[in-house]
Amino acid sequence: MSVSLYEVSVPPMIHALSNLSTLIDKAGAHAEARKIDPAVFVQARLFPDMLPFSRQVQIACDNAKGAAARLAGLEVPKHEDTEKTFEELKGRIAKTIEFLKSIDAQRMHDAERREIELKTPSRTLRFTGVDYLNRYALPNVYFHCAIAYALLREGGVEVGKRDFLGPIQ
Repeated sequence: MSVSLYEVSVPPMIHALSNLSTLIDKAGAHAEARKIDPAVFVQARLFPDMLPFSRQVQIACDNAKGAAARLAGLEVPKHEDTEKTFEELKGRIAKTIEFLKSIDAQRMHDAERREIELKTPSRTLRFTGVDYLNRYALPNVYFHCAIAYALLREGGVEVGKRDFLGPIQ
């Protein structure tokens, strides 16, 4: 039995983003219980030259929706990067998950061989679908989710590995 590119992309990205949304819930409860302005977390950075928590969430969502769209041969949905609150960030995640759930698995049939071209400000990257997913898209989703987790943990939110991984079965 073979495994489809859909199975190794869309469900894991939905899982990662769902866990990220749960982390935001925990951060909100933490902020409320300790009378901390939630904006402190939304704007938090691990180091001054790193992007803040809000951008980590936005970029995780962008990579997930971009990967699913490109592998399915669809237009990548555009989302403005205007979120400034936990609620808005959770809305961004929910909108991304809704898009991911709308992808028909058949649209990714043979996507492992599909040519993916990704233009960045400094260069154009070219991949096969499977290389794009394994070497670019999934690592980026997990990286930005992990940085968001680290920012919350560094800020004192009581989260651990189980929160990052979420429900396993």
